[in-house]
Amino acid sequence: MLLLQMQVLVPIFLLLLPLLFFVFLNSNSKCKSKVPKSYPLVGSSFAIFSYRKRLHPWLSDILQDSPSATIVLRRSYAAYQVFSGNPAVVQHILKTNFPNYGKGDIACRALTDFLGHGIFNVDGESWKFQRQVSSHEFNTKSLRKFVETVVDTELSDRLNPILSSAAKHGTVLDFQDILQRFAFDNICKIAFGFDPAYLSPSLPQAKLALAFEDGVSRYSSERFDALLPVIWKIKKLLNIDSEKRLRIAVSEIREFAMNIINEKKQELYEKRKNWEKLNYFD
Repeated sequence: MLLLQMQVLVPIFLLLLPLLFFVFLNSNSKCKSKVPKSYPLVGSSFAIFSYRKRLHPWLSDILQDSPSATIVLRRSYAAYQVFSGNPAVVQHILKTNFPNYGKGDIACRALTDFLGHGIFNVDGESWKFQRQVSSHEFNTKSLRKFVETVVDTELSDRLNPILSSAAKHGTVLDFQDILQRFAFDNICKIAFGFDPAYLSPSLPQAKLALAFEDGVSRYSSERFDALLPVIWKIKKLLNIDSEKRLRIAVSEIREFAMNIINEKKQELYEKRKNWEKLNYFD
């Protein structure tokens, strides 16, 4: 009986889906700054999809109209997203009661190809364990001093000269691009011991940076913008469109990471050999 009902309801829903989308777009154009309506099964996915190219400005407008600067958007099925510009709410979620706000299966599945099962993509005991391990490293004085040195060097040798030159010659800069380059250089030097020189005066294109920015960040985010999660899963299965580009980008990042690891292993091996030689002759 249940199977028969599903066979009848699914075609009806698929026929009504374009109509619901059309109705939403018309109603959405009249009240752009208000929280969008939530529809059965798909929630507010139509709104999120229609504003996917300017999602952050659209959400900012809605938050500004919200008395609490916090809204909840319902996605497809039983998934919900909370957006907040209220510092007290952000502190409550990310600090005071962080264990109560897991990332959830939907977010974890969407980011697994890129983040795997690392600290940024797990909940519960796995997160606690990884946090305990990493906290010991980040609390060491030597690491904090190293981070300070790296950031200071990037500021004085690259960021400040570029900004000073632009001010002197009246050059227009894409400040978001400049800050992304600044952050990318720092992260690579701190995490990998590798300097991509992405913030050099010529502002070069770097294969690894493009893999992070255009590949992983953009195409992983597109999974959240899909009307239904099954859409990106089908693309992944068929290895087409954004999923194909995501796979290539992730492959490039993993290849880079493995090269760095192998180089560090070789360096340690050479140091150990030299140390054993010196001790042997002593």
